[in-house]
Amino acid sequence: MTKHALIVAHGQPSEPRPAGAALEALAAQVQALLPGWSVGAATLAEEGAMARAVAGLSGGVVFPMFMAGGWFTRMQIPKRLAEAGSVGWTVLEPFGCDPAVHDLCVTLVREAGAAQVILAAHGSFKSSAPSDIALHVAGRIAVETGTDVAAGFIDQEPQVSMLTGRAGVCLPFFAAEGGHVSDDIPAALAAAGFQGRILPPVGLDGRVPGIIAAAIGRGVPVCVGACRWARGHNP
Repeated sequence: MTKHALIVAHGQPSEPRPAGAALEALAAQVQALLPGWSVGAATLAEEGAMARAVAGLSGGVVFPMFMAGGWFTRMQIPKRLAEAGSVGWTVLEPFGCDPAVHDLCVTLVREAGAAQVILAAHGSFKSSAPSDIALHVAGRIAVETGTDVAAGFIDQEPQVSMLTGRAGVCLPFFAAEGGHVSDDIPAALAAAGFQGRILPPVGLDGRVPGIIAAAIGRGVPVCVGACRWARGHNP
């Protein structure tokens, strides 16, 4: 009997289809690693995408392609499923909460071979959850690689533009390419006088489909497993 999984991301409200297509390509890669599963994809930004993705299905697991848990994972995704009239879905821990993703960040910095690192993350003025995760990852990178690491944010202080006098590499702690990665982070780094290179966001690494497939196979519901940062927070 086929089991069903749905990867859900925020998407790009200004231009939803490219982000939706990229997520669908990711879902196909994950499905190839999960015999007996059907893996779909939908972004919240693309109107009707979730309803189309779950049409005719009798439940399964939802994997949130978000860097932290909160309102989207605990409220908005279940609400969209209910609006689609689809029941029996379990929302799993988000991508950014997975310790395997944190391991990957450490590995990416090791592979980059830089002495200085900026971990660029979204952050939030409303909740500490996103920054708590990013700071945890920055701490792991510093301890496990011996590099000089600073975390900077888009939506809270210290903002990326405040991290002056740094070189090396910048690792975007983001699930996908989007306006923050393509525009905001480079602009902020330029304002800070950053002398170095920007790595692709962690969510685009070729090892990510395997991490997602393993998470779907484990099936740990949101706010129950490893994501202690997500509990009780908004994004």
